[in-house]
Amino acid sequence: MSPGLLKMWISLGSIVFMFISVFSIYFSRYKITNRIGKIVLAFIAYSLMIVAGLIMVIVVFSGPTDA
Repeated sequence: MSPGLLKMWISLGSIVFMFISVFSIYFSRYKITNRIGKIVLAFIAYSLMIVAGLIMVIVVFSGPTDA
């Protein structure tokens, strides 16, 4: 697998993390009534969003590939 293709899959995984975190935040705010469940789901969602942002920054600033 070429480095460019690998970077594409990593950034696609980061985008999936962002979608999961958006839906998790929605469910934690509007659909879940248990307070502990809200806090846990929101924590997971914000953690995924931070990880996705860091992955995107790393992919963008790692520069272009040679291939």
